[in-house]
Amino acid sequence: MRVTSSRVVYENPWMRVHEDRTERADGTPGLYGWVEKPPAALIVALEDGHTWLIEQLRHPLRKRFWEFPQGTGAAEGEALARAELAEETGLRAARLECLGRIYYGYGLTDQGVDVWRATGLEAGEQDLEQAEQDLIARRFPMDEVERMVRGGVIQDASSIAAWYLATR
Repeated sequence: MRVTSSRVVYENPWMRVHEDRTERADGTPGLYGWVEKPPAALIVALEDGHTWLIEQLRHPLRKRFWEFPQGTGAAEGEALARAELAEETGLRAARLECLGRIYYGYGLTDQGVDVWRATGLEAGEQDLEQAEQDLIARRFPMDEVERMVRGGVIQDASSIAAWYLATR
């Protein structure tokens, strides 16, 4: 498939929506819409057989979900992971290990999510953004999180993939 033209049809500080005109291998035209987003960090914080999850409202589904701390920001890489962990949970990590990059929806978006395992945790104050004021951070035993993943309580694809990477 070859892109013959591309335009941004919508843009805000968090994303750009693109519309690409394409030509398939057989010469037929096509149209493809996709979302450009900056890389994200997702953090699995582990200590003493426990981990931390956050629960927050996810607007498109109008429901609250349990997931691992994650987000995008001005920073990248380890700095972004540290910032997101501290912002959403108040935790500071002595050690961060990057476990790899995943793509949760590469048919829809170019956003990659770097998965980090955080250890050597120290408690601190959350620094929530205005849109996160109802966010709940809670420590769970790892076996309970495993049951939440297997039982469909945790439904965030990135969190499920990150759990696998961090615990296997």
